[in-house]
Amino acid sequence: MSLHCFGPRSASEPRDPLDCDEQTMNALATVGAFVALADGRVDAVEREALANYFGRQRLAPSISRPRIAEYFDTRARQLQDRDVADLIAEALRPVAALSLSAEVIGIAEQVAAADRYVHPSEVQAIMLLRLIMMDLPEPKVVGASRKSSGK
Repeated sequence: MSLHCFGPRSASEPRDPLDCDEQTMNALATVGAFVALADGRVDAVEREALANYFGRQRLAPSISRPRIAEYFDTRARQLQDRDVADLIAEALRPVAALSLSAEVIGIAEQVAAADRYVHPSEVQAIMLLRLIMMDLPEPKVVGASRKSSGK
């Protein structure tokens, strides 16, 4: 799967693919850490599930697997120490523009199932993420024109 970054930040500035990789890592590692923490602890197998998902889906190719795992651990610590809602909202902000909605749910399910037991709190976290994904606006395609049907 390849990511598509929609539109530049300004008319004169092209979008940097490395920035897309950073935003992807931030969003998906935050989601993974959120689900992993839902049962009260983070297991190494959950970190591995997240890193494996990135590799299988070819997400954030410019970022190494160890850095993704390290970022997951950092996000897990931050989620324990900060207001979870603010951190998740901030991380999910670019999800629609990066076409990551399906990956948010996919990674949440992979992390929840990684330890072979899906805790009821992990199910609730996934349900919350599904609701959030339903409310995200559709990305706007810049420069697309509508053609009339000619009828």
